[in-house]
Amino acid sequence: MNNLDIIQNSLDYIEANLKTEITAEELAYHANFSMFHYYRLFQKAVGMPVMQYIVRRKLLYAIYEISCGNKVIDVALAYGFDTYAGFYKAFKREFGYTPKQFLKSRTVNKPYKINLSEGEHIMVTHKKIREILKNWNLDRESITDIFYERGEKSENSFYVGDNYINRVFVNSDSLNNHINISKSLENLGLYAAIPIKTTKGKETVEDGQLYFILTERSRGVPVKVADLYEDDYKAKGRFIGEIIGQLSLALKKADAAVNDVNIYDAVKNLALPKVKDVIGIPENLYRNIIEYFGTLYGKLPKQIIHRDLNPGNIIAAKDEWSFIDFDLSERNVRIFDPCYAATAILSESFDENDKEKFYKWIEIYKNIIYGFDSVAKLSNDEIKAIPYVILSIQLICCTCFSEKEKYKSVFNVNKKMTKWICDNFDKLMLE
Repeated sequence: MNNLDIIQNSLDYIEANLKTEITAEELAYHANFSMFHYYRLFQKAVGMPVMQYIVRRKLLYAIYEISCGNKVIDVALAYGFDTYAGFYKAFKREFGYTPKQFLKSRTVNKPYKINLSEGEHIMVTHKKIREILKNWNLDRESITDIFYERGEKSENSFYVGDNYINRVFVNSDSLNNHINISKSLENLGLYAAIPIKTTKGKETVEDGQLYFILTERSRGVPVKVADLYEDDYKAKGRFIGEIIGQLSLALKKADAAVNDVNIYDAVKNLALPKVKDVIGIPENLYRNIIEYFGTLYGKLPKQIIHRDLNPGNIIAAKDEWSFIDFDLSERNVRIFDPCYAATAILSESFDENDKEKFYKWIEIYKNIIYGFDSVAKLSNDEIKAIPYVILSIQLICCTCFSEKEKYKSVFNVNKKMTKWICDNFDKLMLE
C-alpha cells in the first residue's frame, strides 16, 4: 500500500468517526508511522495539518446539520464541542464568518467525501496564505474564504483585505494559461486580473508543488443566476451575450499558447459511450449527434475561448464588465463560450418542477445567442450547430461528474438537466 492510500484510509476513518474524539496519535498508530513522519505525509497529501483537517470536517458537517433544522447546541455537542461558545469560536477562526453569517449568506450543502485519487485537492490554510503574503508585504491583511452562489467554497482563491485576491495553482500549465491570456487581454485594452509582482519582482511564488499569485480584486460583483430570472430577463440574457461576443473578438486576437480541443471527438468517443444509456438519449437524437453534428463540426470557426464562463466568472459593475479565471482556456469552437454560459445558468438554477423557469431559461439562452451574434456575427453553420454544442457540453460534464464522488450531487442535477434538454431539444433550435 502506498503512502497516498494510507492517508486515504485515514480520511475515510475520520469521515466515519467525526462524532467521536479522534487523535493524531491514533491515526499514526493505525498507519504504522511515527507521529513526526505521519504529520509530514498527511500535510503533503492533504495540504493542512491533521488536527485542523479533523476540526474543519466536524465544523462543515455541523453547519450542514444546523442548516437542516437541527438544534445548534445539540449539533455542537454531538461533534465534540463542549459549549456553543466553543463551537462559535472554532467556526469563526476556521472560516472567518460566524455560523449565523455563514448560514445567511449561502446555501449549505452536505460536505463531499475527499478522495485523493480523484485528482487535485487544494487545502491551503489561512496560516499558509499569510506566510505567502509576506512576499508582497501583505501578511497583516485580513484573509477571507470565497464562496460561490450555491454555497461551495473556493478551494484555490482567497480575498486579501478589500483589494486583492490570492490564487493557488497546482498545475503550471493552468497558471501560465491564466497569466498569458490575462496579459494579452490587457494589451488589447480590457481589464484583466494580471499578477501583481512581489517585492522581489516575481509574478508567482512557488511553495512545494503549489504556485501562488496575487491579483487586484475585480471591480464589480459576479453575476448572480437568481437575478437573471427577475424583471427583464430577456434583456439580461442579451447583455451577457453581447459582452461574451466582445470577449470572443478580443480572444481571437489574443497571443497565447493553449491546448487544441475537439469537442465533437470528446462527445462521440468519450461521453456518449459512457452516459448515453444513463441519460436515456433517444436513438434519433443520438444519430444526429454522430452524423449531422459531425458534418457541421469541421465548418465551425475555432479560436481561443475562455472555456469556463459560469456566471461567477462574469463580473458586472455599473458601467463596466470583466471576466476572470482563464486557467482552463483552450482552442475550441468559438460558440462554446456562449453555449457554456447558457448551460451554466440552467445548471445553477435547475428545478425540474418549475416549468416557468424552464420557459424563462429558453428565452435567456436564445437572447445570449442573439446578443453574441450582434457583436460577433454567427455563420449559418454555427447557428445550426449551437443546440448540439449545448448538448455536447452537458454530456461531457455528466461524464466528468459521474466519475468523482466529489461531484455526486452535481452529477445528479446535470443528469436530470441533460435529460430535459434531450426531451426539449427542438426548443433549442434557432432557425
